Amino acid sequence: MNKVDTPMNHLGNGKHLIEVENAEERMKPSERALSRRSFLGKSLAVSAGTIGAGWLLIDRTPALAAGTLTPGDAAILRFLSAAEILETDAWQQYNELGGVQDSEVPGGSGSKLYTKALSRLDSDMAQYIHDNTEDELTHFTFINAYLVSRGADPVSLDQFRTLPGSQATGAQQIGRLTNLMQLTLDTSWWTRYRSRTKNPDLGDTFPPAVPGLLQGQFPAIPRNDGDLNPDKHIQAIANTAGFHFATIEQGGTSLYPSLAQRVTDAEVLRVLLSIGPTETAHFQTWHDKAGNVIPLTDPTNGLVFPDLNAPPFGGEDFQTNLIMPEPCPFLRRVLPVCSIIRPTETQGAAMAALNGLTGQGLFRGQSQAFFSFMTQLAQAADAAQRGC
Repeated sequence: MNKVDTPMNHLGNGKHLIEVENAEERMKPSERALSRRSFLGKSLAVSAGTIGAGWLLIDRTPALAAGTLTPGDAAILRFLSAAEILETDAWQQYNELGGVQDSEVPGGSGSKLYTKALSRLDSDMAQYIHDNTEDELTHFTFINAYLVSRGADPVSLDQFRTLPGSQATGAQQIGRLTNLMQLTLDTSWWTRYRSRTKNPDLGDTFPPAVPGLLQGQFPAIPRNDGDLNPDKHIQAIANTAGFHFATIEQGGTSLYPSLAQRVTDAEVLRVLLSIGPTETAHFQTWHDKAGNVIPLTDPTNGLVFPDLNAPPFGGEDFQTNLIMPEPCPFLRRVLPVCSIIRPTETQGAAMAALNGLTGQGLFRGQSQAFFSFMTQLAQAADAAQRGC
């Protein structure tokens, strides 16, 4: 993706647009931390796709936070920034075709038939997609700016924006980080949050809500205008998106409390405890909407979306209006059950999150350099220890 050629003008109120320079060089793990002065006077490497297109809005007027981060805290924040950049890239693609395109989330012009199919899950789907997209944008831009304010390196994934996106009318023709057109989804979070006797942190496993989504590679956005018909096919694509929305956000719901257990700095802990619950709010919303998917069989590929309220489904494991976490065993089975986020085991949390995203097919087509870079970030975050 090409970088913007000319800087934008001063915006007033102490705010400026700072150009991204040398993103690849700045992403190397061995690179020295940026100083506050270099942050303000040179560049900040971020990945906003077309939203800013290589620029970041920052405010020069407030004082920056004092003190440097521990290596562990910096590693955790850098992994979270990268995860939020990847989320933003996926949500931006959803918003271009099925959300609300405006000054808050620019890009794309919408696909009427795809948006209509999504609206069968909820009439407010377009607005929810828009708001989720904007939230993820603010997460990574804040974390990157916060890293710099504390003397640490921000994260850019711009060099990996090489994947083709949808060719459907309404989508931007730009390089992407994520692939929404060949997904293989594990929907076992559905039964995990309904179980009263099992917890993944205690080694338990769960059946998927939609087994078919684990048995192939399916689009969650129209790949081209040919995907807009027949009606059951575009609805199956919208149904896949409906389950993918929750699949993405349940991962973030667990990731923040898992990594928060490893941070040292009280303010960094505040950052994680403040952003994490918004991921949970997203998950709760999408969990509800996934229950509204239309039972059908896609005539083009045989993908089945079952009626989750009818045999052999139904009951507490599948009932669609049970969207609040059922109480389950926590920490040790001898303790009373408790309604919790699950999992929250901290050991290996970052790599588990990366493996989960990879297993979805979200990075199909990415380079080995991308996987190496993300693995380094995840391993560094998992190696962080409180006080180090």
